[in-house]
Amino acid sequence: MARPVAIVTGSSAGIGAATALKFAGNGFNVVINYSRDPKPAEEVAEACRKAGAEVEAFKADVSDDSACRAMAAAVENRWGRVRALVNNAGRTKFVAHKNLDGLSAEDFQSIYAVNVIGAFQMARAFAPLLRKEQGAAIVNVSSIAAVMARGSSIAYMASKGALNTLTMALARALGPEIRVNGVGPGMIESDWLKNGYGAENYEAMGRMYRDVSVLASTIAPGDVADTIFALCTAFPKTTGETVLIDAGFRLQKA
Repeated sequence: MARPVAIVTGSSAGIGAATALKFAGNGFNVVINYSRDPKPAEEVAEACRKAGAEVEAFKADVSDDSACRAMAAAVENRWGRVRALVNNAGRTKFVAHKNLDGLSAEDFQSIYAVNVIGAFQMARAFAPLLRKEQGAAIVNVSSIAAVMARGSSIAYMASKGALNTLTMALARALGPEIRVNGVGPGMIESDWLKNGYGAENYEAMGRMYRDVSVLASTIAPGDVADTIFALCTAFPKTTGETVLIDAGFRLQKA
């Protein structure tokens, strides 16, 4: 039997890379998507090949609809169908929340273009291929920022709130053939956050997060990958949900 295919956008590092490796190690062929530097993407692709997967590394900015459609055409040409689409590509700008002048309309537009419109365009481009596979699923990578209004910027938080609504709308529009769910990670252990906030602030945030979260932990990329994989391969009657992966940060310790 041919291996099923998973598409993971923004998969050259962090959650995306961990997710691609999770699928590759569990019987899937994978598409590694990146928008800039090919070297990290090729490293992830090689790791996936070593795990037994056939791999395509595809450069595409998901905010460009023609690039999304080109990726779908390439996947159709090679494999003909898709079992899972993970919309992980994301963009932000690190701006203190009280600094309202730190965000422009252009900032909002560029962040929404990737975080919301990009996810929609990928779902639209790949829907015909997903419909060919029984049990097909889409998972959108959101954030705890959407429900707690805490994050790198107001624009980012708002975009993830919009993504949660998009998840529900797509679940209704694409059912019953395709399930659509989301994941909302808490503070991720990543160079992306460390570089954005600065090492000192990042370490302080991590200590605070562990101090108040019920499970006394920050979130590793692999934690999110495990949940994404489960949503794509199990839970056949679950759709339109966004699952928080926050170690109980929203609950706070008693």
